[in-house]
Amino acid sequence: MLCESCNKNQATLHFTKIINGEVEEKHLCDICAKSKDDFDFDFPFPFHKLFTGLLEFSGKDQIEEMNFKKINCPRCGLDYKKFLESGKFGCSKCYEVFPEEIGVLLRDIHGHSTHVGKVPARAEDSIFKKREVESLKKELEENIKIENFEKAAILRDEIKKINEKIETTEG
Repeated sequence: MLCESCNKNQATLHFTKIINGEVEEKHLCDICAKSKDDFDFDFPFPFHKLFTGLLEFSGKDQIEEMNFKKINCPRCGLDYKKFLESGKFGCSKCYEVFPEEIGVLLRDIHGHSTHVGKVPARAEDSIFKKREVESLKKELEENIKIENFEKAAILRDEIKKINEKIETTEG
């Protein structure tokens, strides 16, 4: 599908707005999507704040409560409040400075803070081992709940062995 604005490039952004049952759609290329003039939808917040708009799930009060820490990135000087306003970190060091906040945001948006999707076949063996450990931990919990302690002890030992293998390959 071609971009509705320039009619030259392939549309990569497909946006649908539904208000009172009326559907309005836009199909734009990357270049036109970046241009502010091509969006004639009434956004409650600017397009570049789409990510931070998702973060405002509980209203301004909770965001202000999250900003009680006045931590600044030593490399670029960005603080967490400015990140919430722009939706962008200033540099790669920000990921090290705000790990707790990033974890909270990822869990709120995705439901978890670790990758749970497909793993490439050429991926490190430790990824598969870590997934196996997670599966065994769930099985361990189930066996403890039903008081099958013999099976739980076997699973505990298996988890310990796998974790030791992971530590030796990573460390």
